[in-house]
Amino acid sequence: MKKQTKYIFVVGGVMSSVGKGIAAASIAKILQSRGYAVGNLKADMYVNIDAGTIRPAEHGEVFVGEDGIEADQDLGNYERFTGQNSTREDYVTTGQIYAEVIKRERNLEYEGEDVEVYPDIPKEIIRRIEVCQKKNKSDITIVEYGGTVGEYQLLPFLEATRMMKSKNPADVLLILISYLPTPVLLGEQKSKPTQRAVIDLHSVGLNPDFVICRAECPATADIKKTISNVCSLPIERIISAPDVYSIYDVPVNFEKENFGATLLKALGLSPRERDLKEWVKLAEKVKKINKEVKIGIVGKYFNFKSCKDTYISVIESINHASWALNFKPAVLWLDSEKYEQNPSKLKELKDLDGIIVPGGFGKRGTEGMILAANYARVNMIPYFGLCLGVQIMTIAFARDVLNLKRANSTEMDPNTPDPVIATMADQVDKIKNKNYGASMRLGSYPANLEKGSIAFASYGISKISERHRHRYEVNTKYIAELQKAGLVFSGKSPDGVLMEIVELPKNVHPFYLGTQFHPEFKSRPLNPHPLFTAFLKACLPAQASVQKAKK
Repeated sequence: MKKQTKYIFVVGGVMSSVGKGIAAASIAKILQSRGYAVGNLKADMYVNIDAGTIRPAEHGEVFVGEDGIEADQDLGNYERFTGQNSTREDYVTTGQIYAEVIKRERNLEYEGEDVEVYPDIPKEIIRRIEVCQKKNKSDITIVEYGGTVGEYQLLPFLEATRMMKSKNPADVLLILISYLPTPVLLGEQKSKPTQRAVIDLHSVGLNPDFVICRAECPATADIKKTISNVCSLPIERIISAPDVYSIYDVPVNFEKENFGATLLKALGLSPRERDLKEWVKLAEKVKKINKEVKIGIVGKYFNFKSCKDTYISVIESINHASWALNFKPAVLWLDSEKYEQNPSKLKELKDLDGIIVPGGFGKRGTEGMILAANYARVNMIPYFGLCLGVQIMTIAFARDVLNLKRANSTEMDPNTPDPVIATMADQVDKIKNKNYGASMRLGSYPANLEKGSIAFASYGISKISERHRHRYEVNTKYIAELQKAGLVFSGKSPDGVLMEIVELPKNVHPFYLGTQFHPEFKSRPLNPHPLFTAFLKACLPAQASVQKAKK
């Protein structure tokens, strides 16, 4: 007899950004810890085909999967919590759904029938959910919807859920995540916004099977009882989700509410013994760490949305490596434009234990990054460049060491006399033809490491595979000159054409290294990325010397 696949849908009520992605990842984690095969799908409501063309200030980080999918940052949360790599089957947008339906209509795959929003759009959504399940071979697939209930653009997705639940009610659960506000003057939690969200679900033929109550403090017994009555749910299906010390506390906190066992019971599955020992150990360890390491992120996406959204994978990678070394990171957000406007402010970098220049696009703020990279090199401050960050350090080196004062990237200055960073050959026509969407070098590519390098010592292997998202590379015409001056190209594509890792030898600088790829996408809480670990290790002697000086 064929085993029936189970589905859990996660929707938000009241307001966005209350932690749906962390909740969906945590649900996957606690089910996985009980021996079930899980899969995660993120569905975004925008008409964009993917997240690749959306500004970081608008959407936050663009997370890149193994196969090059440019997706919502929640896929990063899924990977960090479950340890499973994401691919394009794990991500869907309204744009993808409509594009597929229109393509099929053009190909006469509807056999002359008229194609309508209902039922054809919900049917395509269901098909994509099933594709995700088949790819992951999951016993339970967790589907997270972006946005909140009551929004017009969510209606086709809610209808798909209703259709699936109507067909197989025992195999589909709907979880509502809702915020419980506590007005300052009243000092007590209020459930009315959650009740409103439930009414919105009722209007489309759905009732939540669970309600996760997000709040600063644990949900009170009275609040749980009220929501239980409104939803006609047993009280044990009202789950408290208060603010916690770190996101990695969430699965542990859920299990304190016996969430995993209750979920499995609702799905008609055997409870199975859970194994969260290592996760619990990490969550407890993090709370006890009191030594700090001070890391400055010199970037430019600080003036709009939360910095944490824009650089979430970088932040979590710093966390993972720091915690493994028994330090907690103090991250400082440093706007590169202020160094352009006032270079004297660079001296504030001296107080840092390490500097990271993360990825980014466009000219704005890059001159300040170049100044910061050069300051780190001259003053022996550990420096880690990610994607744009490796290009920045190469430009800084060319200007200061090779005396190529107008050295630059063709992205920043198309007319630079010394394009030490230039457009990749296969990207020239794409840029010329304004073919921007999903046209960069995307996804995992291999690289060979030079023995004796910092990169090789960090990985402990000679061949690696990492994820990319870029159009520009170190110009091969300048490699010999840069090498002669002391720059080491310690990681290269197998054909030797693309420079993947650039560094200075350890006898020259404690850590001055950049990667054309994004190592932050592959760091995990229980398995920090080796380059982040190496960078943080290099930062610690500086920290120790600071502490010694204070004494």
